[in-house]
Amino acid sequence: MIGIGVIGYGYWGPNLVRNFADTPGSRVVAVSDLSPERLEGVTHRYPGVTTTTDADTLIANPAVDAVVIATPVATHFALAMRALAAGKHVWVEKPLAATSDEARRLRDEAAARGRVLMVDHTFVYTGAVRKIGELVRAGKLGDLYYYDSVRVNLGLFQYDVDVMWDLAVHDLSIMDYVLDARPRAVSAIGSAHVPGRTANVAYLTCLFEESLIAHFHVNWLAPVKVRRTLIGGDKQMIVFDDLEPSEKVRVYDKGITVDPGLKGRHEMLVSYRTGDMWAPHLDATEALSGAARDFLGSIDTGREPVTSSAVGLRVVRILEAATASMRNQGQLVELDLTEAGE
Repeated sequence: MIGIGVIGYGYWGPNLVRNFADTPGSRVVAVSDLSPERLEGVTHRYPGVTTTTDADTLIANPAVDAVVIATPVATHFALAMRALAAGKHVWVEKPLAATSDEARRLRDEAAARGRVLMVDHTFVYTGAVRKIGELVRAGKLGDLYYYDSVRVNLGLFQYDVDVMWDLAVHDLSIMDYVLDARPRAVSAIGSAHVPGRTANVAYLTCLFEESLIAHFHVNWLAPVKVRRTLIGGDKQMIVFDDLEPSEKVRVYDKGITVDPGLKGRHEMLVSYRTGDMWAPHLDATEALSGAARDFLGSIDTGREPVTSSAVGLRVVRILEAATASMRNQGQLVELDLTEAGE
């Protein structure tokens, strides 16, 4: 039985405590939060769980085998490093850290100590995203043309990160899971419409070695909530609408055919293919439950979790490059492809 200690019982912490409490093979030993009122809620719902306002007390608890961190991004590095130094396995809420240097140091520390370090990129564990990854890797879409994602809503404005680090982080982790290719360069533009706040609307573009291109639109100031991704290939195309109550993933047998025998007659080079649409069956298991099982399984077996520290580092590198690009009005920022396998 793996003892779990959760640091942070704000917005996401209660979901983490519930899932680890319900997952076979683990038990929640302790919860830490700066708010005594929140901890009263823990005691009321989970009478056997120890509570404390001091994160270091939780980390030092010998009954805690793994520390789950659900605190603001700026605190991730210090808390995770202290937990690793204490010999604990670590789960960190997304993103892994505030900089790629911090993310890299955490990855190396976990490897040196033989501890599991996992990032909570929850969307990767949804049935929809797992199915999309399966279809893409099986070659059902053929050669990929584009990856186009929109994630917008009204709020919630964050005080510690901009809209890319809050929303695009989800879509970048999904892209990392679905695609084998890694971006070679990033460009981003954005704007802040609330004085004293970070950018609340942003457009991020990733360029790849081939003609594949990825684009992300994120916005805290939209009148409607949209969670939609389009992935186009030369064989088939996918529309993923996370807000659809059913048929979240639809696969379209649509595309174009270019006739090489008609070169020079530009108006006749392209013909259009319109075939059937089908919606694959999706696993309805709660994503966070799947993530918790992956974390526990990695601790038991020593294997890497699906959303490993390497994935977390790649996502932070893109976000960091996008931030640098946005400061320079969308200037292209090259990524080091030799580090893409991190």
